[in-house]
Amino acid sequence: MMDVRPEIIRKTRWILLGALLVLIALFVTSVATGSVSLSPSQLWRTVLGQGTMKENLVLFEFRLPRIMISMLAGAGLAVAGSILQSVTRNPLADPGILGINAGAGLSVVLFVMFFRADHSLFQFGLPFFALTGGLGAALLIHVFAWRKGEGAEPNRLVLVGVGIAAALNGAVLLLSIRMDPEDYDFFANWLAGRIWGDDWPYVVALLPWIVLLVPVVFAKSRVLNVLNLHEHVSVGLGVRVKRERFILIFLAVALASSSVSVSGGIPFVGLLAPHMARSLVGPRHQGFLPLAAVLGAILVLAADTTGRVLLDPSGIPAGIIVTLIGAPYFMWLMARQPGR
Repeated sequence: MMDVRPEIIRKTRWILLGALLVLIALFVTSVATGSVSLSPSQLWRTVLGQGTMKENLVLFEFRLPRIMISMLAGAGLAVAGSILQSVTRNPLADPGILGINAGAGLSVVLFVMFFRADHSLFQFGLPFFALTGGLGAALLIHVFAWRKGEGAEPNRLVLVGVGIAAALNGAVLLLSIRMDPEDYDFFANWLAGRIWGDDWPYVVALLPWIVLLVPVVFAKSRVLNVLNLHEHVSVGLGVRVKRERFILIFLAVALASSSVSVSGGIPFVGLLAPHMARSLVGPRHQGFLPLAAVLGAILVLAADTTGRVLLDPSGIPAGIIVTLIGAPYFMWLMARQPGR
């Protein structure tokens, strides 16, 4: 069973507090830096409603919505990856690697092609369409990875997921041939992992998914702890394994799909954040799930801020910066897998 000694709990709380302080510092840095720098006094004055028109525009219309989307999407992807790694008992599981992000992306591209002109439907319908694509991808992966008598073996799950992701991305590329220039620009930005939904309506569209679903996942921490054990042990402890696994995978797909629908196809966050959290506070989900959410928010916000400042005004997409870190880490994890 999980180690719940008081000193472990105290250590987890201190590490979580430290991560929150890092996130707050990064938030202030991101707000203040860019093509137009805002000094601490300018920031404070603008927050109090005494800023100039330019300062108000930069802070409230350009930077804050983008920062909010970065943090929400990072937390959503990190929690989704944590669920998938725990439910499949596979340290390589990540919504991007398994093809769930690609399925959501295909739906997003179709939605953009057919419904972009309908502004009343666009922002709020987008996460639902993305969820449809994410669920379709998850179903395909499960069907192709399943073997009678063996189930969905972890390494096969990853390999099938990589194949499904490649196929879905290929389908999106085929669709791009028929896109008009505006839609193609959107598609290219989405695929590169650029934070594109940087207006308040997109924040409002994503916020309910994160605020409602993440606490549900936290409430299932005990179930996730038990599912980490052998299946026979989980059943013996009274957990309805199939039912709980279905619910948790649905939550993971919903969190990942809604996040990438407005943030772009950012990979590896769901892989990196849970690993970092687990190495800091151990496998007990009551501790590492909240920490993974904060670390996911830090990863995406740091990547977006770095890309925005390094190559202003177009910037480097956050997805590219995260990939530069995540791809070598993924290969290192693959090399450590038994039976490679």
